[in-house]
Parts: sequence; structure tokens; C-alpha cells
Amino acid sequence: MSKNTFASSVCVTLGLVFLTGCNSGKTADSVTSQNTSDACTSAVMANRYVVQWEDGTYSVEYGKSDSDFKKNFTEKKLALIKHVDSDHRIQLKIQKTNDVTAQVAGGLNWGPDKVEAPSVWSQGFHGENVLVGVVDGMVDATHQQLAANISSVQQFNSETNDPARNKHGSHVSGIIAADPTSGPVEGIAPKAKIVGGQFIANDGGGSLGDAIIAMNSVASRGAKIINMSWGGAPCVQNLKSALEQLSNKGILLVTAAGNEGTNSDYSPSYPAAFNLMNQLNIAATTVDDFMIYFSNRGFRTVNIAAPGVGIFSTIPGNQTESMDGTSMAAPMVSGVAALLLSARPAATAGQIKTAILNSVDVGTNALQVGSHGRINARKALIELEKVLP
Repeated sequence: MSKNTFASSVCVTLGLVFLTGCNSGKTADSVTSQNTSDACTSAVMANRYVVQWEDGTYSVEYGKSDSDFKKNFTEKKLALIKHVDSDHRIQLKIQKTNDVTAQVAGGLNWGPDKVEAPSVWSQGFHGENVLVGVVDGMVDATHQQLAANISSVQQFNSETNDPARNKHGSHVSGIIAADPTSGPVEGIAPKAKIVGGQFIANDGGGSLGDAIIAMNSVASRGAKIINMSWGGAPCVQNLKSALEQLSNKGILLVTAAGNEGTNSDYSPSYPAAFNLMNQLNIAATTVDDFMIYFSNRGFRTVNIAAPGVGIFSTIPGNQTESMDGTSMAAPMVSGVAALLLSARPAATAGQIKTAILNSVDVGTNALQVGSHGRINARKALIELEKVLP
């Protein structure tokens, strides 16, 4: 989530399903989460529901009211339904540090340089044949630095995009895969392909149900890495279930740790804090390798840090812009993962995750993340080569 961040309230506990009678007494009540706290109910989208079906698929459904939906939808289709949540709205809150230190000290592309991406490029690896899912806002497939690296883009909200307002998805995509031969931005994996799944609208808001549909869509189109630079999701079991399914399929999930400036071990923000098997959760650092004040941290729930302040990237209309946030740090890691996968196509998500975590730069600026360090692409490739010569 960028400093450009989703800023809805977060529930520490998930709405769990309580089945009765040794799982034999499934009812409309038992498969439906109850929104029991103000933090949950404030984000609920009235009369809109996220349904997980017994076959593992998800859909967004509508009803006249909770009781009407339970009676006329859930009860009638109960045998086919695994779980129902109210849909929730999440909102991107635009903020900015106005910190120009990065540009002055490190230059336009200080992020790729800091993580030593050029060292991997020099070995002939640029993200070739790797599909990276970007579940986010609009991805401008006409941008001169993105056009050659767009595999496909699908939109899961009905609003007509306003390129002047819907910039976040294009910025994230450029950090991952901007083509440096067509403009000033250097993507971390400049030959990777972006698979876009848009659920964020022009006002920076989106439906969690649409996000779940978008995740599954980019996975079905071949993405082996999925970048999720957003968060603040409240109390939705189906979000965790959907991500667990993707993780179990061997897809690497890269999430932004969040910009609340808190320790997410104690004040978790989702989906960042799920801590799944094939998930990497990313904090944001400055050009001097200090954790920026707004970045969430946590030795258990946040895995690694990456550059996230003063990051220039692509925005619609063949333009570039600087943004700050863990939203910008996450695609740094997604890009490095794409480099590693292009170097070793047989690598599993688990092997890539391990190589990244075992190769961090640990300096004098102690970082409050599980790996204690900031990502380094060159060292990560060396680690992966130990497992896959």
C-alpha cells in the first residue's frame, strides 16, 4: 500500500466459520461470518456478498438485505456454498513525504541500483518469460515504457477509468517491468510481462470481493508472482482462504506491509500480516537504508525491506512521477523475484522466497523485519544458484 495507502480500520481477528455437529450441520448461519465490531461494520458494502463455493471458486453476489440474501440465496444454494462474507470497501489514501533526498543522493533509478539489479542484468537475466500479476488500479497498457511488457489487463469494476486520477497500478507496474529503452524509468525486471487485474477505481476505492476475483484471474492467466500493493482489509475470511489457495498452488504472493507506522506483529493489517507459506511482506526503506517512519514493521509478520521513498515510475499518459510507500517497496521485491525466476525457471516459489530472505544486506541501520535486512538481487541469485546450479 502506498503512502498512497489503504486506510480502513483493521480487525485483528478474522470472522471464522463455526460448524455444528462435527461439520455435519451446515446451515446458512454457520457459513456466514458475523460482522461483530465497529471496525468491520464501518467498511461493509450493503447488500453485497463474497461467496466461496465448495469447488474453491469465488463470486460477488447481491441481495436486498442480509436476511433476504440468507433466505433466498444462501439457504437455496447451501450444498454448494462453503463460506459467505459481506463484501468490504477498502480505500487508497493519498499521502506523500515530499522527501527529495532519494533523488538528490541516489538519482532517478536509485531503487534498482540499491538492490543491485544491474548485476543480474549483466548476467543476461531481465525477467524473460515471467508473468507478474498486478492486482491494483488501472494499468496503462499504452504507456511507451509499459506497452511492450503488458501480457493482458482485465478490469473488475465497472467504472470508466480517469487516467489523471487512477495512477497507482501503472506506477507499480513500472517499478516491476518498465522498459528502459523507451524512457527514463528502469524496471527491476525490464523484460517481465505484466498481467493486470484492476479492482481499484478512480477514487482510490475498491471492493475486496473484486480484489479476490482479480487475484484468481491473474493466476488463471499464468502469473507466478502476484503483487498486492494495498491493504487495510477488515475481518474477511474469504480473503485469507483465497490467498492460501494461491500460495498452495506455488504462486509467490508479494504484499505491502502498510503505512500506519505500527508493529504489525501486534496490530496486524491484512492481507500483509497473513504470513502464508509463499508470501513475502515488504517494509519500505530510504536511500540511506533507514526504515521510513510510516512503514509498518514486525519481526514475525514483515519479512524484508526494500526501497520505498522517492520512487520514480510510470503513470498514465507517458509520464513519470515520484511516489512513496510500501506500495513502491513491494514491486521492487516482485521484480527481483521475476529476475530470479527468469534465471532459474524451475525454481519454486518457496526456493525464491528462501533465496531472497537469505541474501539481504544487513547494515548498521537495524531493520525491524524478520530478515533484518534489505533485499539484494545479486546476492539472492547467488543463493538460488546454490540450490539450482
